[in-house]
Amino acid sequence: MRAAQRYPDVPAAEASSYDGRATIGRISGEITERVSRDGSSGFPVEPGRYHIYASLACPWSQRALIVRRLLGLERVVGLSLTDPVLTEQGWRFPDQTGGRDPLTGAHYLHELYLASNPAYNGRVTVPLLWDSRMQRIVTNDFGQLTLQLETEFAAYQRPGAPDLYPADQRRDIDALGTLIYHAVNNGVYKCGFATSQADYEQAFDSLFATLDALEERLARRRFLLGSQLTEADVRLFPTLARFDAVYYALYKCNLHPLASYRHLWGYARDLYQRPGFGDTTDFFQIKRHYYQAGRINPAGIVPKGPYVNWLEPHDRDRMPG
Repeated sequence: MRAAQRYPDVPAAEASSYDGRATIGRISGEITERVSRDGSSGFPVEPGRYHIYASLACPWSQRALIVRRLLGLERVVGLSLTDPVLTEQGWRFPDQTGGRDPLTGAHYLHELYLASNPAYNGRVTVPLLWDSRMQRIVTNDFGQLTLQLETEFAAYQRPGAPDLYPADQRRDIDALGTLIYHAVNNGVYKCGFATSQADYEQAFDSLFATLDALEERLARRRFLLGSQLTEADVRLFPTLARFDAVYYALYKCNLHPLASYRHLWGYARDLYQRPGFGDTTDFFQIKRHYYQAGRINPAGIVPKGPYVNWLEPHDRDRMPG
């Protein structure tokens, strides 16, 4: 198997797509096939056929993990997790599984990309959706992956599963999600990897202006679009979960910690204490992933703090819709 393309020594969540100032952060995936209920895409929905590859450390992966859990798709869509620390060969499978993926036997994620296309020379990223029947990747587009789980797998979702992408709110979810993606999800990386003071300050100001706007929004409603969880909440949470532990200090996003926002912090705890959010948040792996990456923190020292109580009562159940 060909060796993986070597990427700049930056945290794995963005190493796969970091090409300099113009593309700091994470962009859409390069493999964009889709699963469909009627099979018209060539990838029909079938229980047990598809498998997610993800990392507990990666915020883009966590979206897929949250949705899979919320919708009760654990027995329908399989899961393999990578080690949180990126190596020179890219994402590898952890020692706990003998250094191999239990499904395919691969040692490194790039082997799946090359199995799908021997000429592949693009970014090797998580999350991805694997078709175990055709032995190839369906998609590594993190944004579309969750939408496919929410819409195309509807017949296999657990009874009472939330509708995370309701038809009458899709325009609002997508609009808010676009803002969150550019200013918050990617905004923290624009701060952390800025190569000029002006670029850093522009990203910094946009990030905190957006957090202030979200704080105001959440003062009036329990979730971003009212009284019900949606895809918009799934998109925001992984960045909030990593904010004080990583982005505040390491990426110089240090105007205010998350814990200083009354409503955002209560909202983050509300989500964390729900199945799907807290049980896919592993602070040990998250901190190893970022602080042992090497470029920003070459000594690889992982900080012990901060200590915040994510299980503190949030009182968000009293909020109006």
